[in-house]
Amino acid sequence: MTEVLTQEAPTASEGLSLDRASNRKPMISAAQIARRVHRLGKQISVVYADIDTPLVIVVILKGATVFSADLLRSLSIPAELEFVRASSYPTGTSSNGRLKLAHMVEGPLVGRHVLLVEDIIDSGVTVNAVARRIQRMGAASVRLAGLLDRPARRQVPVKIDFTGFVIPDRFVIGYGLDYAGLYRELPHIYALT
Repeated sequence: MTEVLTQEAPTASEGLSLDRASNRKPMISAAQIARRVHRLGKQISVVYADIDTPLVIVVILKGATVFSADLLRSLSIPAELEFVRASSYPTGTSSNGRLKLAHMVEGPLVGRHVLLVEDIIDSGVTVNAVARRIQRMGAASVRLAGLLDRPARRQVPVKIDFTGFVIPDRFVIGYGLDYAGLYRELPHIYALT
């Protein structure tokens, strides 16, 4: 079952200290993430248990890298790894609505079952565009796994097949999520806004 987080982020006046010695409480702790990713791995393994070829995991770079590595290790089925580089956050904390696809999957996907892995699904623009492109490449099926779902920013409908956490409308960092390329290394997820 997806965890829905309703915890409000601290106000701007409380500040944001992001060093490892910070006493700031994370929105989602490393332990919560680990438990949820493990459960998602089990769920995905059951859904794809009967496919004839290894599952193709397509990771949307760069934010989903940490999540996808942990998810891959939690699977009990064979899987291959491919990458897509896409972005709608050139700088700052909000999408500009323009999707940039800089790198697409290299391997053949005809007749293959694909699991698209994204760190955070908010507007839906990125995952919809990538999913459409993968479908045009002949995939037998395309499903979506997202660590975080931020429905308040949804611009287009998205079907998320495997969801880690539903979060409020906050910009988040840590566990692969960044702000201007920084803070991906943080083990917990913090609200920046």
